[in-house]
Amino acid sequence: MHSTTMLPEDWWDLRAEASVEDSAGQEVVALRAEIDQLRRALADRAVIDQAYGMVMVLAPCRRGPARKLLVDISRQCNTKLPDVAAALVAAWEGEPLSRLMQRALRRALRRLYAEDRGCDSPPADEPSVRGRP
Repeated sequence: MHSTTMLPEDWWDLRAEASVEDSAGQEVVALRAEIDQLRRALADRAVIDQAYGMVMVLAPCRRGPARKLLVDISRQCNTKLPDVAAALVAAWEGEPLSRLMQRALRRALRRLYAEDRGCDSPPADEPSVRGRP
């Protein structure tokens, strides 16, 4: 016999009430915090993977260079990777990118294309590294 359990649409928002005074209550609170952290990580992972896919299609490149490009933008903007990914996905849906992120994206793409061609020189708008022209 097959049984199906229906969960409310907002089941992840349900909270358990527990007394923090007893050890079982403390464990429940710790587990709830861990579950919340894992949910946020999964949500971040989905948008990051979506941004990787967008870069892979539009650049075109493999997953490794796409990841490197997003991490590069993240570092240039001093912004967390999930936030960069969300901004790129939102830009695809019509939201404008900030000027800082636009500049970082251009630089990262130039670097990606230069590496693809085997060039060692930095993009024109970046200072040269010591010992290089």
